[in-house]
Amino acid sequence: MVNHLKGSWQLRVLYVTLTIVIIDQISKFLVKGFAIPFLNIAHTGLRPGESIQIIGDFLRLTLVENPGMAFGIDFGNPLIRTTVTLIATVVVFYYLYQVRNEDLMVRLILALILGGAIGNLIDRMFYGVIFEDAPIFYGKVVDFIDMDFFDINFLSFHVDRFAVFNVADSAVTVGVVLMLLLYPRFVKTQKKQSAQEGQEPTGILTENKNCNE
Repeated sequence: MVNHLKGSWQLRVLYVTLTIVIIDQISKFLVKGFAIPFLNIAHTGLRPGESIQIIGDFLRLTLVENPGMAFGIDFGNPLIRTTVTLIATVVVFYYLYQVRNEDLMVRLILALILGGAIGNLIDRMFYGVIFEDAPIFYGKVVDFIDMDFFDINFLSFHVDRFAVFNVADSAVTVGVVLMLLLYPRFVKTQKKQSAQEGQEPTGILTENKNCNE
């Protein structure tokens, strides 16, 4: 009972996940626009490709409906992309649950990645239905953060702006970068988790023995 309560307490990092999802979805609806007919509320967002300058040309809001993966990377058909994202999201949540009593930083990083994954998963699963332009699982991810970038010219390759992204992409990217920087912590957590799983049967037998006595 105590361990169960402790585990639930440690899963408070899911508030980080929830916060990311809320901010991500609100920002997307504000940029894309929305309507709530029964409340007589309507907000007109940007048209696809339309931009608004925030800090000159350095930072703009540009609506891009991305049928691919993060930062415009294309991968398979929409159904495969959505299914892969769904599976990856479940895997991250499962791992977060497994390490719920371990290193706080590890849990925070996983919460960041989970929040970003859920944010974009909502787009892919439901935006087609919500905005009435595609069936379920075939929606497009709403990207809108458009930032200037160093000019890179190499042969026929040219880049002068960063790929348009969103809050969910940012959360996943920050989480992955932190994971790489703190990789030893993840290794330590994984080893500790594996050791605990190996000892679990002994603990159960001991508990049953104590109960019988």
